[in-house]
Amino acid sequence: MGLCVCGGAMLQCSFGNVPSNLTILPQNGVMTSMPLANIMDNIPMTNILPFGMCTSLANPIVASATSAALGVLTPQPCMPVITAPWAPGSPTVLIKNKPALNNISKLMCAYGGVIAINNPGQSTIQIK
Repeated sequence: MGLCVCGGAMLQCSFGNVPSNLTILPQNGVMTSMPLANIMDNIPMTNILPFGMCTSLANPIVASATSAALGVLTPQPCMPVITAPWAPGSPTVLIKNKPALNNISKLMCAYGGVIAINNPGQSTIQIK
């Protein structure tokens, strides 16, 4: 069983140098002290904020800066590029007709980063 994720959850990207918080708009309609999330809460700069500096060479800005520095890895500001929803989500609990987001779900950045949930924002609601 996983924990249901809500707004304010702490996220970390495998290529970012600082954690970020998940932002959930109250439109989902299910609340704890914060709105609960579903797998479609994956929109960059709305739900997923930057993770400081990106170190992925798949990111063209990082690759360009690294090339200009003669091969020395040169991190650049993170701008997540998300192309798919969180996976896997909860197969048994729906929030606004979409699977609820649980703390074992992952999100992929187009630059190869894996975004994980370090802290779901609450610790009392368990879901499968």
